[in-house]
Amino acid sequence: MVAMHRLATIPGAPEPADGSLPFVEQEPAEMVLLSSADTDLTAVAALLEKEPQLIAGSLRALNLAALGHPAVIDHYVATTLPEATVVLVRLLGGRGHWSYGLERLQAWSRSAEGRTLLVLAGTAEEEHALAELGNAPADLTLALAGCMRESGTTNQRQVLRCLERLRLRQPPLMPVIEPAPDPLPHDWRNERGARVGVILYRAQRQAGDTGLMEAMLGALRQRGLAPRGLWVSSLRDAAVQEGVADLYRREAVAAVLCGTGFASVRFELAGLGAPLWERLDVPVFQMLCSARGRSAWQESSIGLGPLDLSLQVVLPELDGRLTTRVAAFKEWTASDPNLGTALHRTEADPQRLGWICELVERWIELARTPVAQRRVALVLANYPTRNSRLANGVGLDTPASVVLMLRWLAEAGYAVEEPLPADGDGLIQRLLAGRTNDPESGHRPPLTHLPLRSYLSWYGSLPVEGRERLEAVWGIPERDLGLEPMADGQQGFPVRGLDFGSVALLVQPDRGYDRDPELTYHSPDLPPTHAYLAQYLWLRQSFGCQVVVHVGKHGNLEWLPGKAVGLSEHCFPEWALGPLPHLYPFIVNDPGEGSQAKRRSQAVILDHLTPPLGRAGLHGDLQALEALLDEYWEARQLGAERAEPLRLELDRRLAELNLPASESSGAVGDGRLEAADGYLCELKEAQIRLGLHTYGTLPEPAKLAELLLCLARPPQAGLPGLTQALALDLGLELDPWADREEAPLGEADRDRLLSLAATSGAIGLRHCGDAIALLETMALALLRREVGEALVSGCSPAAPQSGVQSGPGTTSDTVLRALRQRLLPDLLACAAAEREALLAGLAGRRVAAGPSGAPSRGRPDVLPTGRNFYSVDLRGLPTEAAWDLGRRSAELLLEEHLQSEGDDLRHLALSVWGTATMRNGGEDIGQALALMGVRPVWDGPTRRMVDLEVLPLTVLGRPRVDVTLRISGLFRDAFPQLVGWFNRACSLVAALAESEEANPLAAAARREGQAWRVYGSAPGAYGAGLQALIDSGQWESRSDLGEAFLQWSSWRYGAAIESGAMAGEPGQTEPGRGASAWDPSQAGIEASHDRAGLEARLRQVQVVLHNQDNREHDLLDSDDYYQFQGGLSAAVEHLRGSAPQLWFADHSRSERPRMHRLEKEFDKVLRSRLLNPRWIEAMQGHGYKGGFEMAASLDYLFAYDASTGRVPDWSYGALADRWLDDPAVLAFLRRSNPWALRDMAERMLEAHNRGLWAGAQNEQVASLRELVLESEALIEAP
Repeated sequence: MVAMHRLATIPGAPEPADGSLPFVEQEPAEMVLLSSADTDLTAVAALLEKEPQLIAGSLRALNLAALGHPAVIDHYVATTLPEATVVLVRLLGGRGHWSYGLERLQAWSRSAEGRTLLVLAGTAEEEHALAELGNAPADLTLALAGCMRESGTTNQRQVLRCLERLRLRQPPLMPVIEPAPDPLPHDWRNERGARVGVILYRAQRQAGDTGLMEAMLGALRQRGLAPRGLWVSSLRDAAVQEGVADLYRREAVAAVLCGTGFASVRFELAGLGAPLWERLDVPVFQMLCSARGRSAWQESSIGLGPLDLSLQVVLPELDGRLTTRVAAFKEWTASDPNLGTALHRTEADPQRLGWICELVERWIELARTPVAQRRVALVLANYPTRNSRLANGVGLDTPASVVLMLRWLAEAGYAVEEPLPADGDGLIQRLLAGRTNDPESGHRPPLTHLPLRSYLSWYGSLPVEGRERLEAVWGIPERDLGLEPMADGQQGFPVRGLDFGSVALLVQPDRGYDRDPELTYHSPDLPPTHAYLAQYLWLRQSFGCQVVVHVGKHGNLEWLPGKAVGLSEHCFPEWALGPLPHLYPFIVNDPGEGSQAKRRSQAVILDHLTPPLGRAGLHGDLQALEALLDEYWEARQLGAERAEPLRLELDRRLAELNLPASESSGAVGDGRLEAADGYLCELKEAQIRLGLHTYGTLPEPAKLAELLLCLARPPQAGLPGLTQALALDLGLELDPWADREEAPLGEADRDRLLSLAATSGAIGLRHCGDAIALLETMALALLRREVGEALVSGCSPAAPQSGVQSGPGTTSDTVLRALRQRLLPDLLACAAAEREALLAGLAGRRVAAGPSGAPSRGRPDVLPTGRNFYSVDLRGLPTEAAWDLGRRSAELLLEEHLQSEGDDLRHLALSVWGTATMRNGGEDIGQALALMGVRPVWDGPTRRMVDLEVLPLTVLGRPRVDVTLRISGLFRDAFPQLVGWFNRACSLVAALAESEEANPLAAAARREGQAWRVYGSAPGAYGAGLQALIDSGQWESRSDLGEAFLQWSSWRYGAAIESGAMAGEPGQTEPGRGASAWDPSQAGIEASHDRAGLEARLRQVQVVLHNQDNREHDLLDSDDYYQFQGGLSAAVEHLRGSAPQLWFADHSRSERPRMHRLEKEFDKVLRSRLLNPRWIEAMQGHGYKGGFEMAASLDYLFAYDASTGRVPDWSYGALADRWLDDPAVLAFLRRSNPWALRDMAERMLEAHNRGLWAGAQNEQVASLRELVLESEALIEAP
């Protein structure tokens, strides 16, 4: 049960340190004021102290933060409100932040005559929706809300008089809002130095809480800057924006420090720009103010609570504000006897203020430094730390991009020393001629050294606690393994990279896992090495870097241990980077990991386009097989004698090719041929990458047209997708976006297509995929023409092509017209926008904010790229669309499992990632809730989730599924409220009086006394523990991988104020709305090490599921897939000796989620991408980085096989034949990346040696061994 703790004398005081529930004991009163803002309480307390005669009745006040748990709310309503006749609630952030409290107050207001409930909004856009929740006249509520927002003595006095009259049941006088100066300057002086704007809430000044403003102005002045403080009511107000812009433009401010929450624009309009900040065009910094005290922040691994994260970090990112540090904390200062509550004030933190001011100063200095004197560092990631894998960058030709960046800098006047490399391969050759992270390069000279004495001088200034933590793993600096003699005989740390004059190109240091394999098992929160910190120290101090650019998703700095957001001086990302301006080119479809860089390393994201995308098509044996199938079906239809020989030949070829995919492998005869035919359609229409993106460029015209088609397929903005429009114009019933490719084509559509002159010769129209292929061909022809005309005419967003009718009908013509007006110009603008964003950031200028997401999933608004992307409004998750897709996907899984196993699914493990959640609005959580039989409840006006409803078994018609989540570290950091909602769902389901057969979660909870189901890595740590083991080869069996996963994943996450497991006694609750759980938007989360609990969950797991929400990449493009799904599978097998079923869901098209076995997904990716000449040839076009990508995909395939055993045996032989036995591919690898050639040969030999590739032929093994020797000779050659 939940622990209880009563604070009988100080309501609103800090929470108990033991995590028990802080029940509020406040004397009953006739009037009660509840507010999210401490400034409201402080202002009212000050007014009543001066004018106690304003009210005759008793008044109590309380900050809503003290009423976070439903049990606490229930107690408060029962003990403080019985005598009350008026309750005023002022809520910041909308109904969803305190939904249960509002429900209880509504019930209170209805339970007796004469009770008045007023619900006031903190912002104007919420005020009508919240006013309706009370029972007072709307005009009165809105007037009071205006008074509270304007604040000031006159307005507060009117509010209190109104409450008094309502208490007396007298008609209240309608308040007349007295506006206050807005914005209001504070302490402007005639002083020298760059001018810096400082913006805080006017309510703080009116409450006398000016400490933060005074401290910030003082800290800026100490650095020789001239602050220009402003008090504002809200930056959302257009008049306030106009006033701020006019004042700051007149003052020519060089930067702005903002301490207000929310954004200057609404979320749904953010993609259109932020007019206030665009007018100023200077960097804007977000200083954080914790709603908790400093001690609570210090002890927290997260840093900020969910509400602070949402209002002060996520929403300000819509403006493009740079997240900094926590400048101040809310500290308990006194208890007011009149209001019966604790009062809080904002207390600035001098150390954190100094860090923030230094960051601002560095950005200003960057802008004011002459171009030729600016010092820039470009940093390339390198993991694994092998020479085959330099310059990581997801979807990015990183070496080629860096060469272009160097050229742009030289052209812009930076002192870039010549000669520059001719291309990406030339750059890599120069890097590999020196020292890298690969131990094989140890004999080569580094770029330079950082003397040990310099490191020790800096290191000694760091906090003792962090140094002790680092030295517990790595020892003292003087004994670091990275030290070596310098030219002068002194000891120093090597710096790896190249010198281009005012630009340094560095290889990011390794994390240290390769030094000791045991660290992989036991140190998920491994501190950086001394050598790691030394290289970044050299960059900042010795090189004098003014701005660092980490090129491409992603490096390792932003994943170093420390708080999730609002970092302290003990956090390792801060040790490494310090308050240095930071730019980060990053793929636009990965908001999660980009947000991590923004929040933990003050990065400005420069988002870039995805790689070119296109249809996989069929190739080689698959293409021949399709032709043979066409011939067979034609012969069979005609009754020709050759049908039977053709069928026998098809059976033989299918066996040779291991077709069809596993789920239909039991079919025989024509059924097997139908399955194979349908699967070929699916493969043909698969979307794959057709190369890599080079930053600041566009693909060649042919690939540009294919990419445009991928972006034009989804329906959007009320219009059908392009292929949908063509189908409609041709009179087809087919929906090419929603229908499954392998589904039979309707006779009417087949006849219609065959009647068209363009397709009169087509005989293979049997499946929807065949028709879709024809529509795709038509669409691509149209788009090639559009792209060609646009490139010739210089089409731009300012001058779109008008065009003439070009489609076969009005629908497609309308779609093409819309495409010409927005999508095509935005796509063509990406190259210039990316280049300009980089140059603007390097010049210390503002980079505009923009949305993020997968453009081929119906998100054209993310274009043009070259913006500082933001993620998603946490308050709106899961969205209704995400729940709907998740529900349909869950139903597919339940149906597939029942058909394949003959019984209902009851136990499932699901990996949930932060990036995917940001992209799709919470589909994974919606799916998990649906499996459990729980449905979200959304608020009417805002459509934000405010509650959960448990569906009865009679509605479900099947058992509930006991779902265990393995969340990523990013999900933990970014979505604490979703962790809370899911825990709440578990509590509700656990408390149901249902049988074990129908509700295994409740049965387990009754046995174990707890219902925890959310697990992840240690606080401040990230990952799943398999990558370093796979890369080093330091594992013997799958059990070793399972053990590593368990070591890294055994932290249980729950509400910070919830020490019990469930909200009610097991078996005591009926299905329906669940009010007996914590409010996820208010409660933070905390971790407890609970390996036993995780093991108990995983021993029962029948299915391990992973979802993919877009097709701009696949499961062999990243190590995360095998680490999470493979790690879960290995852990289950390690614990009980048998593996779970592995399922893979494709959510790339919301209209038609797919669910299939993991084995089929491997098959699909192998045939559509890895063995596809289109992809292989595209990789050859990218030289070294192309070889890198091929080796990486093989590594991920091998790792998935090592952890699951589900990779088909034939895949290794097929890849060996296609990649390493093909003269053209071999010549490419020998020339561009012999290190990758060696890695691939060694990886295949390892697969053979470990028994993963059982079918390897002796000649294949011998050939691979020869390739290893040959590649080593190439590597060692001068």
